[in-house]
Amino acid sequence: MKIAILFSAGRHAASGRPAPVPVELQAIRLARELIGQAAGDAAGDAAGDLSGDAPGVITGFHAGPDAGPLKDALGHGLSRLVQLSIGAQDDPLPSLAAALGAERFDLVLAGRSGQGGEDAGLLPYALARALGLPIVADACALAAGPQPGTLSLEQALPRGARRRLILRLPALITVHPAAPAPLPFAFAAMRRGMLETREGVPAPRAAGEVEERAYRARPKLIAKSAAGASATERLKAATEAASSGGRLLVDPSPEDAAREILAHLRQIGVLRH
Repeated sequence: MKIAILFSAGRHAASGRPAPVPVELQAIRLARELIGQAAGDAAGDAAGDLSGDAPGVITGFHAGPDAGPLKDALGHGLSRLVQLSIGAQDDPLPSLAAALGAERFDLVLAGRSGQGGEDAGLLPYALARALGLPIVADACALAAGPQPGTLSLEQALPRGARRRLILRLPALITVHPAAPAPLPFAFAAMRRGMLETREGVPAPRAAGEVEERAYRARPKLIAKSAAGASATERLKAATEAASSGGRLLVDPSPEDAAREILAHLRQIGVLRH
């Protein structure tokens, strides 16, 4: 399995100095555990040890003018880092699409968004569209799928919920901060890692009108109090956020799921009977 990991030029949340993005370092651990599991299934537990390197299997890609502190990713278990040299104002999408399309990776991992820069989080989706790959967001665990060429992943949902999915490869997956912590940094591993520099695809970003506004807290939706309610009930309705209602069903049968959907539609007034 060939795995690629996308790296962005992040900044430390407290000091503002250039630093790797933590969730991208967590992607390295997920990739190494997945490679170790595949190696262990094929050649026994000894082959699945994560302490050894697997050159050419896990490759990092960064499109920018300089790799800078991203070299530290080599010390967290990355075998190879490819820097696609482009200008600071160039769009990284064409360079990444060309590099990933040429090598045909089975799995591409990325963070949810950058840190300290233009953190819109849209690049993985634009890249998946350019490469024609399916994309799944917020993975916190990866494992080999039940069939060859498939991947089993655990997706992080709001309020701590989890959902297990089976995905056919190749695919692009973004990693959630709830994934396991990055592997410990090893200076010797950073020295052994390979840093390669290539020429990227110059693509100046289209200039657009952007309006900047000061942050303003949005009002919260509040629950409506019934007519004739007491002062205490009206105060409670004004201070508590409205609840979406419903129940969380885990692996329900088709009959139970259909019954809950119909009950919800009747509750909100879509169905009368």
